[in-house]
Amino acid sequence: MSMEREVSEILEKALTLPTEARAALANSLLDSLDESVDLTTEEEWNEEIARRLQEIDSGKVKPVPWQEARRQILTVLNGR
Repeated sequence: MSMEREVSEILEKALTLPTEARAALANSLLDSLDESVDLTTEEEWNEEIARRLQEIDSGKVKPVPWQEARRQILTVLNGR
């Protein structure tokens, strides 16, 4: 069996998993690609996440529903 076919079969099976299981699988696959963790970058991301959460909690930033964000992104990409 070719590698391409094996990958297709694995993907087909993975897509039948419940959402949480697919997310866990995707996370595990992504983690497997990053063999070394840059601790400085990891800490900077944690600080950025904390800053953004604080902005949301304080009301400084208002979250946008995905459908609206997607519409805005597509508008920008399409040059409208």
